[in-house]
Amino acid sequence: MTSSGHHLLPTSATNILIQPLISTEETIIQNKKWNKEEKKLWTITLFFGAMCLFSVRTIMSVCALEISKEFNYDKNQMATLLSSFFYGYPVTQVPGGLISDKIGGDIVIFYAAIIWSFMTFFLPYVTILSSDKYTILSLITFFRCLTGGFQGFHYPGTSSLVSKKIIESERAFSFSFITSGQHLGTLFCGMFASLVLEKYGWRYTFQMIGIMCLVWAIYYRNYVLLKSRAKLNILNAKESILNSEDPILPSQNSNNVPWRDLLTKPSFWSLIIAHVCQNNAYYMLLTWLPTYFQENYPGSKGWIFNVVPWLISMPSTIFAGWLADKLIARRQSVTFVRKMTAFISLCGSGFFLVLISQSNSYSNALFLMACTVACCGFHNAGIMVNPQDLAPKYAGSVFGVMNTIGALPGFIGVKFSGYVLETTKSWSIVFNQTAGLCFFGFAIYFLFGTGKKII
Repeated sequence: MTSSGHHLLPTSATNILIQPLISTEETIIQNKKWNKEEKKLWTITLFFGAMCLFSVRTIMSVCALEISKEFNYDKNQMATLLSSFFYGYPVTQVPGGLISDKIGGDIVIFYAAIIWSFMTFFLPYVTILSSDKYTILSLITFFRCLTGGFQGFHYPGTSSLVSKKIIESERAFSFSFITSGQHLGTLFCGMFASLVLEKYGWRYTFQMIGIMCLVWAIYYRNYVLLKSRAKLNILNAKESILNSEDPILPSQNSNNVPWRDLLTKPSFWSLIIAHVCQNNAYYMLLTWLPTYFQENYPGSKGWIFNVVPWLISMPSTIFAGWLADKLIARRQSVTFVRKMTAFISLCGSGFFLVLISQSNSYSNALFLMACTVACCGFHNAGIMVNPQDLAPKYAGSVFGVMNTIGALPGFIGVKFSGYVLETTKSWSIVFNQTAGLCFFGFAIYFLFGTGKKII
């Protein structure tokens, strides 16, 4: 009895009354995750989205030599064509992550895809605006820069989406499967785009890729996005009613990223460094691989050397994700699994790049190049997933920062490789310095990297 004569409700009784309300909110939160069928639909659709993404990204690698021949560009100007995409790509990574974390990566992915698809389709038309080759170079560079900028929204949006919709023990495989579509895109460009290039020229090649991407974006909106959003709106409405009627329920935490805490963590910076070093190798292969084979083995077929390495990389990426999730399910620490995949990715790539620099046989070079690209596939199950480990609530924003800095090799590394090739005519120097950075990146990540939540 209290002094006022009223009976206090026992704590146990209070908990009993509150429990159904909390359970209802937990049910709503759980329902926001993808169920089995939804996960299957989304992962397959985003897989083909990644294919379209990289078809657009790599189309210049396939067409750059023909464009250079038509307008009489040298290696440095060709390097500008190859790296122009990456002038815009880093700029939108952080905004893409922040916007995705706030309004949803699914929406960001769609609107960005519509724009970069249209820009790819219309790029060939910029060449009719001038007869001066330098002006044409500037126009193509500008268009590709904008294309890269809008593509920069895609992976932060995907990372944010996956971290919110898929449980931790299934993320590596799902994310690896989704991103393995990028290898199919590179493969598609290497095979079909090369055939279109040979028969119809580079202009029709760009337009074919642009139309394909627009078809994907329309399908994504009509059959995946709208259906998912309808369900989410209902759940959000229920959650709003629940929170307004029952203020005793826990309120949502702020969506503001604790940047100061994040930027003082060595594990975050080790992630950045490892990502930069791996991307330097990947972008070098992505942009210069066709030129390497064309110059060193002139009789080789483009549809072979543009296809074989990427044909191997897709299953290796999917396998890496499956292996990572399997090890975590068997109670291996997330930190161990991320470092193991980083070792295969960085040290494996570096090892095979050193061997390529010593190769003087077409078949050996092709085999070693395939092994290098296969090792790169493990990056998607390790370092690429790590932002979701370090900051599950802010995965899109953290991924955006990581990929902003990680995109720098896309133009600095590619331009530097072009400069080295122009001045030394040595592919060995390019391969060896790239391998050295891979080894350095793993050493830093091994010392400071983690799979634990830091913010």
